[in-house]
Amino acid sequence: MSALQTIYRHPLLTAEELEIIFKAHRKITFNKGDFLLKKEQVADGYFCVEKGLIRSYVYDFNGNDITTGFIGKNEIAIDVISLFHRIPSVEYFQALTDCECYVIDLESFQRLYHSIIGLNEWGRAWMSESLFELKQRTISMITDSATERYERLQSRHPHIVQQSPLKFIASYLGITDTSLSRIRKELVKEN
Repeated sequence: MSALQTIYRHPLLTAEELEIIFKAHRKITFNKGDFLLKKEQVADGYFCVEKGLIRSYVYDFNGNDITTGFIGKNEIAIDVISLFHRIPSVEYFQALTDCECYVIDLESFQRLYHSIIGLNEWGRAWMSESLFELKQRTISMITDSATERYERLQSRHPHIVQQSPLKFIASYLGITDTSLSRIRKELVKEN
């Protein structure tokens, strides 16, 4: 099943509507290290990931590179605020591996969103799930130990642990590289 079929799965979308939606996307590839979006650029569309891993990140007030997210197979790489509010991004989106994606531009998405009721409902469901995950992550950063956060990432998203450099995982978890190494060594001893 392609990323588009997985991403746009919704009971209100018919096979004919899905075909229209799929045709509005175009296939695009990125090499490891390529940027999908840079800080200060205004997003023109979003990417449905077929293969590979993408990282979003910012620089903090001290100039440290902090990972804000990972986007993998069957997920959407999007800066929602930049795209829909038409403002410059504050994040970078960069391919951590070679990636194959489908991209849809804002104009095409808006046209389809307003003409296909099921896509409208899909968008609400996607946004609701995204907000739920963000809230869970925010709470976890406060209430869970670094070890618990790492174990959750490892169990729910093993591809991130396998494909991303540890320094990016550490910054995503809000810890140092040294702390992450210690956590990993302790977990190996326990198993």
